[in-house]
Amino acid sequence: MLRFTDEHEWLRVEGDIATVGITKHAAEQLGDLVFIELPKVGATLKKGAAAAVVESVKAASDVYAPVDGEVTEVNAAAVEDPTMVGGDPQGAGWLYRIRLDDTSALDGLMDEAAYASFAK
Repeated sequence: MLRFTDEHEWLRVEGDIATVGITKHAAEQLGDLVFIELPKVGATLKKGAAAAVVESVKAASDVYAPVDGEVTEVNAAAVEDPTMVGGDPQGAGWLYRIRLDDTSALDGLMDEAAYASFAK
């Protein structure tokens, strides 16, 4: 299941684990990424709180936690090569994985069609 936030993050949900990243739209707006800071594995995130930072030649932007939960994994390859996030933001450029505290939190997020309309 793929879900999107109005802050331009995406989540791919498998069971109670969500893989999180920035959308293609966000990556295009940011331009060439030069630095990424990710949360630590084991960190507890609260929905709406800053979870990561992506920095481009244009600006630095916070990536917000789309749900409450615990970080289970981070994409170290993206930290070493931030361009992979811009090049494949919804694939190899994922940022972190989070164990959902409550899967019903996904109900308030957009599906692909709603996000496409929102991002126009």
